[in-house]
Amino acid sequence: MGQTADVSAVVWSAAVSLAAWLWLLLFQGWFWRTDVRLPAARDPEAWPEVCVVVPARDEAAVLPASLPSLLAQDYPGRAEVVLVDDGSTDGTGDLARELARRQGGLPLSVVSPGEPPAGWTGKLWAVRHGMELARARDPEYLLLTDADIAHAPDSLRRLVAAARTGGFDLVSQMARLRVESLWERLVVPAFVYFFAQLYPFRRISRPGSRTAAAAGGCVLLRADAAARARIPDAVRQAVIDDVAVARAVGRSGGRIWLGLADGVDSVRPYPRLRDLWRMVSRSAYAQLRHSPLLLAGTVAGLTLVYLVPPAAVAAGVAAGSVPCALLGGAAWLVMAGTYVPMLRYYRQPLWLAPLLPVTAFLYLLMTVDSAVQHRRGRGAAWKGRTYARPETAAEEG
Repeated sequence: MGQTADVSAVVWSAAVSLAAWLWLLLFQGWFWRTDVRLPAARDPEAWPEVCVVVPARDEAAVLPASLPSLLAQDYPGRAEVVLVDDGSTDGTGDLARELARRQGGLPLSVVSPGEPPAGWTGKLWAVRHGMELARARDPEYLLLTDADIAHAPDSLRRLVAAARTGGFDLVSQMARLRVESLWERLVVPAFVYFFAQLYPFRRISRPGSRTAAAAGGCVLLRADAAARARIPDAVRQAVIDDVAVARAVGRSGGRIWLGLADGVDSVRPYPRLRDLWRMVSRSAYAQLRHSPLLLAGTVAGLTLVYLVPPAAVAAGVAAGSVPCALLGGAAWLVMAGTYVPMLRYYRQPLWLAPLLPVTAFLYLLMTVDSAVQHRRGRGAAWKGRTYARPETAAEEG
């Protein structure tokens, strides 16, 4: 009797999981599709001035593969690059100057903001310093990009043309992350897949949409929209600064576009699981607004949606329950099917699709670890600079 009741509970859980996957498939903004790319655009009659702001802290290992691509931008208008060296100890600033001397191309300024005051995350303090310098030059657009992002030669002109043609105040591309090591293959495509599930790209660009997000590696922002939204001051305590910037722009009436990138690539390696673990756990609990209730809901949701299907298949086979195995298998099949487009985008083998529950379990553990680290008072960090817990920062600010 007890075994039958257990199987029945798994059957019902598998049925709910299948229903959840059918809803996600059909009604979550077609999040699983990967065809949201920069829209067709016309060249403007006069190309506006752009200032590129690059916050950098101990980035000497990746700059040779990224900075030359910015300096070599084929942009018809006036553009320059400001690299904000945030207290690097590895010679980041000197290396940037040397690369610019050898490379030529767009003019480069290297500046240092000093230590961030209380209430500011280190990266956003660096961004603020760069934006202040940029505003003195009165550009129409700011390109906020990370030090590990390599851009195709036409990246900047395509971004500006898309923003002008579509009337967008913020245009962002989710950079294609590096996928070479075993752990990168297992975790990285799923990272972008989960992000798109939370923030379906198609919804973001709709006028009046309540969904707002951006990808911090590549954000083109109108300077007047940034001033109207009080960027970055309004988001100075944000850990997930790209999403916070997009929300601030959206709240101030700005239009936003976000999609997957062609020709914008991250060169930063994550060869070991602990590297990827650190990348995810540093901001996972912040994404949940440091709420134990949201954490519990997330753990329950991940378990129901991603872990129940394979568990139901195993339980159905072990107990000889055909409904259990079929419901679990159907949910698992829909799950894997929605993951296939992202694997193709990352040029990865499709046999990784059925392993998505394994990756989801890793993300569940990373999220819980993020909450544990927060409760221990360690907060999040950017390149070794620890952020104060939000309540502490608010008290100090």
